[in-house]
Amino acid sequence: QVQLVESGGGLVQAGGALRLSCAASIRTFSTCDVAWFRQAPGKERAFVAAISWSGQTTNYANSVKGRFTISRDNAKNTVYLQMNSLKPEDTAAYYCAAKSKGASIVTSARALYDSWGQGTQVTVSS
Repeated sequence: QVQLVESGGGLVQAGGALRLSCAASIRTFSTCDVAWFRQAPGKERAFVAAISWSGQTTNYANSVKGRFTISRDNAKNTVYLQMNSLKPEDTAAYYCAAKSKGASIVTSARALYDSWGQGTQVTVSS
């Protein structure tokens, strides 16, 4: 498993932007596919975006397409989530997750990710 630490959350007004970071503890992070999930109070944890180990393939939930961008810098063992045009419904705890590269590289299936961070809170005010 990989130790993951998220940062960058906070309070922002609707229409604003935030950039989340997910830093990993090991150099082999570059061989991991990584995803962001989010969980609002009373709701299940939901897929947001994923990026392959190489950074060449990405996948987004329909609700964030065109507004969020996932990227990675393997030299820094870090994955980013740039969130623009934020809406109140984006309010949630955001979690970074990782899995070893292989099949289903940018899967939205939560169960396939075996390493998780502690989360960072994003609150969007109207």
